[in-house]
Amino acid sequence: MKTTLAIAAISAAGLAALGGVALAAQDRSTLKVPGGLSFSEFKGYQAWEAVAVSQVPGSQKLIAANATMMAAYKKGLPAKDQTFPEGSRVVKIEWSQKPNPASPYPVQVPGELKSVAFIVKDTRRFPKTKGWAYAKFDVDPKTRTLKPEGAGAACGYACHTAVAAQDYIFTAYPAR
Repeated sequence: MKTTLAIAAISAAGLAALGGVALAAQDRSTLKVPGGLSFSEFKGYQAWEAVAVSQVPGSQKLIAANATMMAAYKKGLPAKDQTFPEGSRVVKIEWSQKPNPASPYPVQVPGELKSVAFIVKDTRRFPKTKGWAYAKFDVDPKTRTLKPEGAGAACGYACHTAVAAQDYIFTAYPAR
């Protein structure tokens, strides 16, 4: 548990630095997945509460949620056949990993920002995907700006059907 909390703290520190010098010049409010969600729909995501962290080879991710979704997480969701409330929102921020040279023990910390992905539940707008919509913005390594990946709000739906019984959400809220 201490390791998970340490990773969450490190990731939160990386989240605070998300608007760093390299990416600061871009106006994110104009970003939009073609035919899908816009970055501006997720204002304030930098202050959302941490749900969990995850790792894939070479990357670490912070999953954070808005207050609506956090309240549901704290009540035990995702759970079989229970659904998250309307207005639930998630952000997944992905960084490359790098060793922390200041640490007295081996630890990986966030490196360069790789992507920012969002999920929102709005059954009126997105009835074909059980109310969920998805957007991902990858960092273009040449321009150091965020670029939309894919098209449409359903771009992540196919992957999330694997957890349909959990209202299409993979990440659980671990004990603190």
